[in-house]
Amino acid sequence: MENQSSPEIPASTYGNLIPVLSIDGGGIRGIIPGVILAYLESQLQELDGENARLADYFDLIAGTSAGGLIASMLATPNPKANNRPLFSAKEIVPFYLQNSPKIFPQTSGIFAPLGNTVKAFTGPKYDGKYLHEVIKKGLGDTKLHQTLTNVVIPTFDVKKLQPTIFSSYQTLVAIREASRHLVSNPDGRSTEALDYKRFLVLSVGTGSNKSENKYNAEMVSKWGIFTWLFNSGSTPIIDCFSEASNDMVDYHICAVFNALQSQDNYLRIQDNTLTGDLASVDISTKENLDNLVKVGEQLLKKKVTRVNLDTGLYEPVPDKGTNEEELKRFAKSLSEARKVRKSNSQDGK
Repeated sequence: MENQSSPEIPASTYGNLIPVLSIDGGGIRGIIPGVILAYLESQLQELDGENARLADYFDLIAGTSAGGLIASMLATPNPKANNRPLFSAKEIVPFYLQNSPKIFPQTSGIFAPLGNTVKAFTGPKYDGKYLHEVIKKGLGDTKLHQTLTNVVIPTFDVKKLQPTIFSSYQTLVAIREASRHLVSNPDGRSTEALDYKRFLVLSVGTGSNKSENKYNAEMVSKWGIFTWLFNSGSTPIIDCFSEASNDMVDYHICAVFNALQSQDNYLRIQDNTLTGDLASVDISTKENLDNLVKVGEQLLKKKVTRVNLDTGLYEPVPDKGTNEEELKRFAKSLSEARKVRKSNSQDGK
């Protein structure tokens, strides 16, 4: 855990840019963004010193499921270290390697697949007790309003059948302020447009297997409810909903930044080529966990891709290099933005 100390950063109101970090969910595949974020933090440390942490640079860190856990790890203060982040980014992957086998215990034997299937249809596949214990031990009783930067964790309320967003108080204020700029003022003044060019957004995925083309129309046209819920170790209906959600968000954000000619302000890092066990959210064998680390490392070396707004397909960006190179550029932008904040806060701007 983090033991370094350093002064708190100034409030986001002092900056010209609004950096946002978004992290996908995906169970054990949270290892992939762990690798990506560790690299980004290392670049920030090269620029600003070894005490640099992601929470110092992002006005907002959002995450779903595993992404929410990572967001909490990065933004939770350590009271024993001058309220610096409890975890550094480089500690995310070791956390997953150490705890995943206990969060998602594996069964063995010739009847294991049948037993897992029966269990999946009769109750929770995992009891979640160890996960709750490790979260309580690691994060303690920290409240959202105590986080070092604004945190947003979207969830779904099954009782009300509607989304519920957990966020820090400062985030709600920021959203309210943005909404005020997006609608006409009550006193009749003209509407003020929200300046999206101020946003600097990094979105990190946990990988998908869409390039595997596991399903086709002829196949699914013969499926009943059971097959939609369980097919060769996966859950097609969940695959469809989760991929649709991820892609629609990415598509619309790309469209906004493209329309504003601010494409460089949005970076999405995702690997759509996962196959076999790598695409699972809970196969926590040592071999699979180690392979996920390699996926993250290889993803850094891959070309930057962006969704084609005409076809919906992801394509390499001609004038961009690798994700690793783009993260270096991103780190420089974050570093410069933070320096502007410090300067403005000292001047009282």
